[in-house]
Amino acid sequence: MTRSSDRPATPDVPKTPMRLGFLLMDNFTLISLASAVEPLRMANQLAGRELYQWTTLSTDGEAVRASDGLLITPDNGMHEPLALDMVFVCGGVGIQRHVTREHVLWLQAQARQSRRIGALCTGSWALAKAGLLDGYECSIHWEFQAAAQEAYPRATLTTRLFSIDRDRATASGGTAPMDMMLTLIARDHGRELSAAISDMFICDRMRGEQDQQRVPLRHVLGTSQPKLLEIVALMEANLEEPIALDELANYVNVSRRQLERLFQKYLSCSPSRYYLKLRLTRARQLLRQTSMSIIEIASVCGFVSTPHFSKCYREYFGTPPRDERQMRLASASVALTPATQPAGSEDDAYVAPRTSSAMQALAQAQGEPTYASVHLR
Repeated sequence: MTRSSDRPATPDVPKTPMRLGFLLMDNFTLISLASAVEPLRMANQLAGRELYQWTTLSTDGEAVRASDGLLITPDNGMHEPLALDMVFVCGGVGIQRHVTREHVLWLQAQARQSRRIGALCTGSWALAKAGLLDGYECSIHWEFQAAAQEAYPRATLTTRLFSIDRDRATASGGTAPMDMMLTLIARDHGRELSAAISDMFICDRMRGEQDQQRVPLRHVLGTSQPKLLEIVALMEANLEEPIALDELANYVNVSRRQLERLFQKYLSCSPSRYYLKLRLTRARQLLRQTSMSIIEIASVCGFVSTPHFSKCYREYFGTPPRDERQMRLASASVALTPATQPAGSEDDAYVAPRTSSAMQALAQAQGEPTYASVHLR
């Protein structure tokens, strides 16, 4: 048995539920919204009590059409007085056209009230336009990465699935908001709860903040360089037994010199460096996602010896493979706690949402066998 002194510290459970608002922009992506809200619902169900409340918002309280054509009726208009701890902007298709000055002013007002701010999919565009990502690391769907970086150079755009930087939390889209929410829930209420939520949603694993979006090379190169795309595809398919560069060149009927020029011109590195990057990136995934030994990982990623693998890994990522494995096993310890509302503040005029969707869902879940199955200390 584990001695009490050896048990990991458990985050303090707030007495009141954390209140989140989701601002639905026109053409928002429904999958991102669902991926963010469903973990909150399941957290309440598994805990057997209301840990989180959520409400959907639109500019004027009127229905909003999602990118799949479904018309969604929100709970509230964004200007209604609501007691919220955190606000997320749910973006989607054509976000540049849909962010208005009214949105910008409202978001800036939320930040002035010390509310935590977040975004899903392309919602980071709205935050950046409001100046709320200046000096922050953030994530946005890879399709908007280059445009957002050019339009808002003060924001530090990453290619990560999601980014949590102080009081900002941004997810790239698709199912990435689920991974972000699971991370936030783990920080609020412990990894046992987040792991149980992951199991309920049949998630093979919880992707972490350092996991990267897989940006298709075709998006970077377009269709103008079919030979380069073919070479990269060959590299990706042959990581365990790397193909010599001369053979790669022969496969696509170019010279070794032409091969070198293609990589330098379009990928800003040599072919050998790019191949090494692919193998090391694969090794990092295996270190983080599997229990394979470092020796096995070195072998399946095409390294002839473990010391050589460790040297290359440390030089590329700045940390040795052994430390990478240990970091994967370490528990998240920084809590993102709900914002408190000081007595006598201007927020005293705020009231809870008229209808708690969280309580409705929790009441319906009381007959489920998993209800209150995770004990929060």
